[in-house]
Amino acid sequence: MFFDIGPLELVALVVLAVLVFGPDKLPKVIQDTMAFIRKVRAFSDSAKEDIRRELGPEFKDFEFEDLNPKTFIRKNLMSDEDEYGLKELKDLRNTFDMRKEMAEVTDAVNGVEPGAAAPASGTPDRLTKREKLDPGEAPPFDSDAT
Repeated sequence: MFFDIGPLELVALVVLAVLVFGPDKLPKVIQDTMAFIRKVRAFSDSAKEDIRRELGPEFKDFEFEDLNPKTFIRKNLMSDEDEYGLKELKDLRNTFDMRKEMAEVTDAVNGVEPGAAAPASGTPDRLTKREKLDPGEAPPFDSDAT
């Protein structure tokens, strides 16, 4: 139904309202509640009109629902010919090559000149397995792994 209230829950609310307010006062409570809701709606509509009037004529088609992030993105970022916004994502993906960027960062971290050939095994020198350490050489230490 409305506000995610099922029919059984609605019946329970009606029975609870009859028990709390009694059958003789229940119509008056419902009328008062409806009057309050109408006043709140009228106040809200008045406030919206005041804001639109203060913003000026350039915001004449402004809707408060457009402030919802999903609606804002759908309205402002997606064009008519590209309903799902895939064109902009493809353009962005073509300007940014993740593999190239990661290779440059890895080369910079390992001290390899950009564009230099990688070791034959495809791994950096410090990760290749050696049989024995040189005399007096400390074993490799990875601070990120500890």
